[in-house]
Amino acid sequence: MGAFWVSIPPSNKKAPNMALTDTAIRNAKPAERDYKLADSGGLFVLVTPAGGKLWRLKFRIDGRERKLSLGRYPDVSLSEARKRRDAAREQIALGGDPAREKQRNKIRAKLSVDNSFAAIAAEYCAKRQRDGEKGWAQSTVIRTESLLTRLNASIGRLPIGEIEPADVLAAVRKIEARGKLESARRTLQLASLVFRYAVATARLTSDPTRDLRGALTSPTVTHYGAITDAKRVGELLRSIDDYDGSGITKLALQLAPHVFVRPGELRHADWSEIDLDAAIWAIPAGRTKMRKPHHVPLSRQAIALFREIHEATGATGYVFPSVRTRTRPMSENTLNGALRRLGYASDEMTAHGFRAMASTLLNESGKWHPDAIERALAHGDSDKVRAAYHRGAHWDERVTMAQWWSDHLDMLRKGADIVPLPARTSAK
Repeated sequence: MGAFWVSIPPSNKKAPNMALTDTAIRNAKPAERDYKLADSGGLFVLVTPAGGKLWRLKFRIDGRERKLSLGRYPDVSLSEARKRRDAAREQIALGGDPAREKQRNKIRAKLSVDNSFAAIAAEYCAKRQRDGEKGWAQSTVIRTESLLTRLNASIGRLPIGEIEPADVLAAVRKIEARGKLESARRTLQLASLVFRYAVATARLTSDPTRDLRGALTSPTVTHYGAITDAKRVGELLRSIDDYDGSGITKLALQLAPHVFVRPGELRHADWSEIDLDAAIWAIPAGRTKMRKPHHVPLSRQAIALFREIHEATGATGYVFPSVRTRTRPMSENTLNGALRRLGYASDEMTAHGFRAMASTLLNESGKWHPDAIERALAHGDSDKVRAAYHRGAHWDERVTMAQWWSDHLDMLRKGADIVPLPARTSAK
């Protein structure tokens, strides 16, 4: 129902040509229906039955009456409402339409929010998580979102089309200044991926980080600590057997060298993936770095350890649950913490180091085809045709190799005299 002019109490009456006053507006009382208190130049206050007092400007364009909202009293004072009225009338005099321009500004504001760096970064991460076999693992999504969140305070709310190279550089240098050189480098790489995604989705013309290569201090490349000397491997295995901490942690450390999977794959192992009768651990694509299913043949020693773990943690859920709750896996710091407790420094041995240990000693043995070792490590192959052919070509060899490797570990654990490995034979 439209607003109308009504008679109001004497305290609110004013002569038709008199301008409004703050007193008149403050004293205006609500009625059963909307009514107006006119000022001048088309400006008026709309008083609603709920007691609201809303500034409106009435004007005409091409003979048609239009109205423009100028805010709410007293948030917008009388003097401010008149300034907004005058600005709108100047715009009208120049051929503009302030009501239409206000609507456009609302649309632009919404687009700016939708096209902010933070919004597009979230969209990009969600897309990469959904990309089927090539999609990111949940752990990758968490790490990526964590790094990109560090940019929110600097560029997160900015429309992506307004971000300059200097804005991005200043943001990542704040990370660099805290000594987090690798995090700064990785964050800049991820920001570039977000910008390139915006280019691909027609919301940006070019990646502003393309000229920032070399702008950050390069971190010193460090490799995972790993013991690869056969005699020291035996010492490590004996130390693990003497570990006096959590029983589940000890079993995880004992199993790790036999299966030499990535630490995250070990921690997130689920009983539904493990078939002890068939001697296979089938890791789904969603949990592997290469986003492909990975099957691990299990030696007799690995099966025995799994059966021992089964008695401790049950038949379902995580093989290595958190000490706090069975709904979460073992903490990512647990195994490295246990190795520190055993006296191994981070540059000496890490949970990831069991992979380098296996890779080095298996290759040095000269007994196994390099492709079989690479398949066992679940490494990617840059040659896609070759990768497709070799994916299952070495399974029988891998089964034999898994048992040989566990037997070799047992020999090293017993401290037998280390016999020099024979010269490398031709690959099988």
